[in-house]
Amino acid sequence: MESQEIGKIKNREIADEIKESYLDYAMSVIVARALPDVRDGMKPVHRRVLFAMHELGLGRGSKHMKSARVVGEVMGKYHPHGDTAIYDSIVRMAQGFSLRYPLVDGQGNFGSVDGDFAAAMRYTEVRMTPIAEDMLRDIEKNTVPFIPNYDSSQQEPTVLPALLPNLLLNGTEGIAVGMATKIPPHNLSEVLDATAHLISHPNASAEDLMEFVQGPDFPTGGLMFNSKEIREAYISGRGGIVTRGVAEIEESEGKRAGFRIIITEIPYQVNKAEMIEKIAELVRDKKMEGIRDIRDESDKDGLRVVVDLKHDSYPQKVLNNLYKHTDLERKFHLNMLALVDGIQPEVLSIKGVLQEYLKHREIIITKRTQFDLQKAKDRAHILEGLKKALDHIDAIITTIKKSSDRATAHEALIKKFSFSDRQAEAILEMKLQSLAGMERQKIEDELKEKHALIKSLEAILKDRAKVLAIITKEIAELKEKYGDDRRTKLVKSAAKEFADEDLIPEEDTVIVLTKDGSIKRLKPESYRAQKRGGKGTIGMETKEEDIVLHLLIANTHSNLLFFTNTGKVYQVKAYEIPDGTRTSKGKAIQNFLSLGPTEMITAILPTGKQTEKTHSLIVMATKNGIIKKVKIDDFENIRRSGIVAMKLKGSDSLLWARLTTGTDDLMLATSRGQAIHFSEKDIRPMGRGASGVKAIRLKKDDFVVGMDVISRERVAEALLLVVTEYGFGKKTSVKEYKKQKRGGSGIKTGKITSKNGAIVSAELILPEKEEIIAISRKGQVIRTELKSISLLSRATQGVRIMKLEAGDKIASVTTF
Repeated sequence: MESQEIGKIKNREIADEIKESYLDYAMSVIVARALPDVRDGMKPVHRRVLFAMHELGLGRGSKHMKSARVVGEVMGKYHPHGDTAIYDSIVRMAQGFSLRYPLVDGQGNFGSVDGDFAAAMRYTEVRMTPIAEDMLRDIEKNTVPFIPNYDSSQQEPTVLPALLPNLLLNGTEGIAVGMATKIPPHNLSEVLDATAHLISHPNASAEDLMEFVQGPDFPTGGLMFNSKEIREAYISGRGGIVTRGVAEIEESEGKRAGFRIIITEIPYQVNKAEMIEKIAELVRDKKMEGIRDIRDESDKDGLRVVVDLKHDSYPQKVLNNLYKHTDLERKFHLNMLALVDGIQPEVLSIKGVLQEYLKHREIIITKRTQFDLQKAKDRAHILEGLKKALDHIDAIITTIKKSSDRATAHEALIKKFSFSDRQAEAILEMKLQSLAGMERQKIEDELKEKHALIKSLEAILKDRAKVLAIITKEIAELKEKYGDDRRTKLVKSAAKEFADEDLIPEEDTVIVLTKDGSIKRLKPESYRAQKRGGKGTIGMETKEEDIVLHLLIANTHSNLLFFTNTGKVYQVKAYEIPDGTRTSKGKAIQNFLSLGPTEMITAILPTGKQTEKTHSLIVMATKNGIIKKVKIDDFENIRRSGIVAMKLKGSDSLLWARLTTGTDDLMLATSRGQAIHFSEKDIRPMGRGASGVKAIRLKKDDFVVGMDVISRERVAEALLLVVTEYGFGKKTSVKEYKKQKRGGSGIKTGKITSKNGAIVSAELILPEKEEIIAISRKGQVIRTELKSISLLSRATQGVRIMKLEAGDKIASVTTF
């Protein structure tokens, strides 16, 4: 009947079966494989490895043993899941770059920070480190529960006594079913200080404990950032910690003279070889510039990666690129998930981890004390029997002599002298030397000592404060024994988020914009200097009847304010304009600005941090001689679709914009050769929506061709450069232009003839300006020295500065 019941098939819902089976599997992975126990910070495989080494006697005083022998011991007795998993665990516990405080002392090749594999287990040897031994201290005193192994042939501990808070000291990571843990390593001295503080201040918050624990302390060193975010992560148990390697820029000499970047520390768990390979790939794919060579000079003395830089590179920008595009900077995603009481997975704050550790240590010390107490009582019991026997030694000897055998003697001692079974056995084992006077005194002294010990141990068990005092004392001893300096340095401020701007070298660049709306930027060296009067070189390819309108010098980090004929302003970073060559066409401006169908860029004003330190206003002028002054702050945060810069009347057009200090002098010049010089103070600041005031009174068919600004302190050395449409130009001292009130008709600034044509450009120049670039409507460009242009009086026609082809005219002029 029983056999029929055993073999009977029962109907069951498959959903229930799958649910129960999956839950059983999930819990097995969570508890028995992937997650560490908060008490000793270990997963079962690590615990079994250390326990097996303990059983083999592989402590600090022993010889190293072949790893294969240890793996066999662990697999055969405790962990039947394959030698690879066991050996991999041993290897990691021996790696100084993986664990902050290694638990295995290895001999042989145990891998490298380059990702090299350890040698086969038959070639390496291991033993426990002193810290590992302390993790098992007192395990023989019934301090932790033991359970049968997989085949019930052995007993194994469910947790180690863990004299040290290993979960925080060495960290761990693992992926279970539906959950994962990632805990970084920490500095032993800091963790023990926090633990001692928690003992004396049980109500201390996690934030209070962070006064002792700065954050992770990675074995590979490096930097970590943002103490505020780190605190928040440790309070909640989850968060991201930004880490960086340590790199310095230094100047080299000799054959490799120039700048180089020396990397001496890398973030935790970064593969150095892969990082170097990634840098090489970025250089090869031209995604990172400025690197000439990279080599690994690491040796037994430490890590050292050298990045040689090109002579024209910007070292800080290259380093910023390394941080942004490689693992030289990475975020450690902390998730302090661990098993509480060996079964319940919980995300813990730093206080929660230390509380569980202290709770565990209280239990260990209590059980250790109970074990020692029982042992002391047992010994005292024996000593009391021996003392009593010595007091009646003659009668006892007579009793033993009259007994026919040992068993009879044993029974007679118990019956006649009221000895216990164990006391009677000890008396029968007693040596004759114990009868000597000195030996009698030793027994009495030892008994006295045991009574004192028993009293002390019983006092500990009755008073929790004494247990905590023992933990505090042990913590102080451990800190003295193992404490060391922090390796990972904390930078309290947040790590700078590298925007595109941080990766672009700060250098001068030429911005070129054509009437057709093509824009590009290129280096000033693209235009080679020529003698005055030369034909020039091709500046850029232009479409039929397209002409170059604007050419200016800016910094790659400048904010370019684009003013349009309709009175609007747009903003783009200079580095956002694509690089081009001298003959390339550039990109359509519509790729960067949301221009209307009739809008044209009429002025480009580069601004930036350095400029705004000395200039606080922008002066704008129109073709019809209207001028306006606006605070530069009104042009912050310009949206991509642009904002109003100046309200225009009729068919007027906004053509110029200049930065000013509020006390400068202004000059305007017209196509027909008139110029006016007046003080900026004649114009009051206005809002962006204002129309402005009259700067110069114009004659019929005349219009403004230039507006510029000069500080009053430099008026005496300033020159007005005018260029005419047929390639003539001249310089005239500003001292020849008397200062007038705003709104006048001005005075003569040039002789207009059919030979030189109308004035197309007027600009104020100072001695530090050295060169001029002029571009014709057909794209001819000349770059020449300003000193080659004659200094002439106001009413002259100038000298030829550029020889133009028939039908061509000057389109744009700039100086630098």
